[in-house]
Amino acid sequence: MTQAKKTMRGAVLWKTGSPLVIEDEIEIPELKAGQVLVKMAYSGVCRSQLMEVRGLRGVDQFLPHLTGHEGCGEIVEIGNSVTKVSVGDWVILGWIKSKGLDAGGTKYNCNGYEINSGAVTTFSTYSVVSENRVVALPDGIPQDIAVLFGCALPTGSGIIFNEIQPKKNSSIAIIGLGGIGLSALMAAQVKKFDKVIAIDISPAKLKIAEKFGATHIINSSNDNVYEKILEITDGAGVDFSVEAAGSSKTIEMAFQILRKNGGECVFASHPAEGDVIEIRPHELISGKSIKGSWGGASKPDIDIPKLANLYKEGMLPLEVLITKIYSLDEINSALEDLENFKVFRPIIKFNN
Repeated sequence: MTQAKKTMRGAVLWKTGSPLVIEDEIEIPELKAGQVLVKMAYSGVCRSQLMEVRGLRGVDQFLPHLTGHEGCGEIVEIGNSVTKVSVGDWVILGWIKSKGLDAGGTKYNCNGYEINSGAVTTFSTYSVVSENRVVALPDGIPQDIAVLFGCALPTGSGIIFNEIQPKKNSSIAIIGLGGIGLSALMAAQVKKFDKVIAIDISPAKLKIAEKFGATHIINSSNDNVYEKILEITDGAGVDFSVEAAGSSKTIEMAFQILRKNGGECVFASHPAEGDVIEIRPHELISGKSIKGSWGGASKPDIDIPKLANLYKEGMLPLEVLITKIYSLDEINSALEDLENFKVFRPIIKFNN
């Protein structure tokens, strides 16, 4: 019996605003050229999935569908023309495009219903994935830690390594200490900023930020962030700000606290569909700049091995991001815990 005739378990989004439904009999389709079949070991849960499930990304035209975009697993089958990986290889799955064929999405069958899937999904025991969404798992990287290399780490660290060019004695503020924000904070230590300011509403997260080398912390639920920043920077504002909290207001805050004549804001979050950012034009012409980041401008085939080396050298203590492991059946609890700021990055472990 071929793998294509086997079935898998997966979390299906049938209706936005409703919980994911675990389906036990999803038929695995035959692979198209450029696709691989991955036996999943671990998956991460990102705020992007939370927004999808809660219906905060606008009208979802692909229902019902699978979701998830960062994971780790073993290649068990490859389609025609795949040359990047072989059966038996362990890989990191991520949404950021890498080298290889872009085979697009696929469709599964579940009890007579067609289930849509993008080029990468990870909330299932197996996953049909496009070749350009997998990268070889570097030696020495634990499988659960490897999940973070699919989204949180390349995005957060990529902003620092690929998109920000700090000069000597630069200052940086990081708003939102989830998976992406803490990854940016770790990378900031590698770049040796003069002042590293961590901003969040969680005392526990701020305490961790101090352990990671933040020179200053600000609890935005208690303190006036703008006034605190001016106090820390002698009235100038920060040279750089990274926003990873996920709201229009925090993006506006990240822009406000910049210094004039050269301050740069980079945001990686995706506020709810319909939200807008309000910026005073004079702030822009005073020399501040703002831009969004698409995955930290990362190139997975190049950047993941570099990040793996930093991890093995002890410069990226990623274990702190993994505070709780869930089963696939607990996927909705993982989403709720992420929504309520109880965890940094929920991890799903598959018992394949």
